[in-house]
Amino acid sequence: MSSVAVLTQESFNEHRSGLLQEQSGAAGAGPSAEEEDALPTYKDAFPPLPEKAASPEGTQETANAWTSKIRPLKSSVITQVFHVPLEERKYKDLNQFGEGDQAKVCVDIMHKTGAHLELSLAKDQGLSIMVSGKLDAVMKARKEIVSRLQTQASATVAIPKEHHRFVIGKNGEKLQELELKTATKIQIPRPDDPSNQIKISGTKEGLEKAKHEILLISAEQDKRAVERVNIDKVYHPFITGAYNKLVGEMMQETGARVNVPPPSVNKTEIVITGEKEQVALAVTMIKKIYEDKKKNATTIAVEVRKSQHKYVIGPKGNTLQEILEKTGVSVEIPPSDSSSETVILRGEPDRLGQALTEVYAKANSYTVSSVTAPSWLHRFIIGKKGQNLAKITQQMPKVHIEFTEGEDKITLEGPTKDVQMVQGQIEVIVTDLISRMDYTEISVDPKFHRHLIGKGGVNINRIKELHKVTVRIPPDNEKSNLIRIEGDPQGVQEAKKELLELASRMENERTKDLIIEQRFHRAIIGQKGEKIKEVRDKFPEVIINFPDPAQKSDIVQLRGPRNEVE
Repeated sequence: MSSVAVLTQESFNEHRSGLLQEQSGAAGAGPSAEEEDALPTYKDAFPPLPEKAASPEGTQETANAWTSKIRPLKSSVITQVFHVPLEERKYKDLNQFGEGDQAKVCVDIMHKTGAHLELSLAKDQGLSIMVSGKLDAVMKARKEIVSRLQTQASATVAIPKEHHRFVIGKNGEKLQELELKTATKIQIPRPDDPSNQIKISGTKEGLEKAKHEILLISAEQDKRAVERVNIDKVYHPFITGAYNKLVGEMMQETGARVNVPPPSVNKTEIVITGEKEQVALAVTMIKKIYEDKKKNATTIAVEVRKSQHKYVIGPKGNTLQEILEKTGVSVEIPPSDSSSETVILRGEPDRLGQALTEVYAKANSYTVSSVTAPSWLHRFIIGKKGQNLAKITQQMPKVHIEFTEGEDKITLEGPTKDVQMVQGQIEVIVTDLISRMDYTEISVDPKFHRHLIGKGGVNINRIKELHKVTVRIPPDNEKSNLIRIEGDPQGVQEAKKELLELASRMENERTKDLIIEQRFHRAIIGQKGEKIKEVRDKFPEVIINFPDPAQKSDIVQLRGPRNEVE
């Protein structure tokens, strides 16, 4: 049998007074006012539900008891912007932006994750991807973007085999969270595999983050000593040294493991693990470098155009490492999403001058220039399937050439000497094209465009071949009446004349239906069509259509120039 106990206000009060007596018995004294207040009243423990009949004020008061602890729900849709640098883009065909394989991949990612993607090209030809959706969908989309739109790098990180299960987590949840957080693919050896190497694949930035997180998990599980030292982020380059050489030597010398967060991870904490003496020695060395640099290093701030920052950073940050190795000076660049152009150099006073020279040399080693060229000539400069451009870019692969639709210029970017050479070559092509090419535009009602083209393009192809020109007739969805003719100056004028004549004829064309009883049709056509042939010879531009006898129609159709038809 089962029984149900009903808790009423009276029984609650009895229970509460019993608690008070128990407490007073235990303490040997009656309850203080403070103690009594600490115990909940019946109303505190069970706030009454709002009654329908209650007044608005009453309803609000009682409802508050239930709702005051409920947090309002925040919007579940988030938006994040990811940037794929030019050198890490998997699909670099600028002529196919918004179409081709890259577009197909994006559509597939949207279907697969439920997130919404919007792509745009940054000034540095990197890819900006705005992803909107629920947090889970955005994180999944980010992982897909990294694996399918960015070139992949790989790295390995060695941690004790017994720590692998902590990276995996319960039911693989930790590993899944780590992969989503860093947008990488992490492969952990099977339990029966003796290897302690964990393989990570993804972008350079993702690899750094994942490696850092895995080493932190391992450090937490390490039964040996663990020390955490907070060092200002700006001094980290002096502790790691150029290309991480200094921190590598430190680990070799002390036997401790030193985990410095990479530049892309905004953390100041350096984690050191190992035997107690090893850790103490490494901490001492780190603090000595920090104190020394804090005392002796000075800074200078210089203005460098934002567009030149990437040249100071170099591919995958190599130029910054090169300057640090040569001069011992750390160069701090503002984030790409900041509008600041201030670059800070930090190091020994007597080395700052050399570092500054290096920074300016790197910034100016690349230049941006432009060539004036009418926009209608751009496709001739590019050539069929990009052949002309390919010849130039094969010789000067470091020069980026950009054509902007509707702008009468071509932008060049790359090493100064290479840009100057490419500029000279393009200027020669432009001068040559201008001297032997012309263009014109004619206005023709869109309803006649398909007649100008002809069945299967027969009319327009004949004009193109005959006059050695290209003719652009706008598609129906543009609803434009402008037809553009480009090519040899004489050919352009002749094609223009012929197209205008054709258009004029069509504009003047008239269709007329004559009602003639079908029984007279054969008499009008005559034996073997002799009679109608006479009419057709007299009016060669008029098309005369008799209906099929099986149709039993009385309509004879005439089509041609208005006057001739009449």
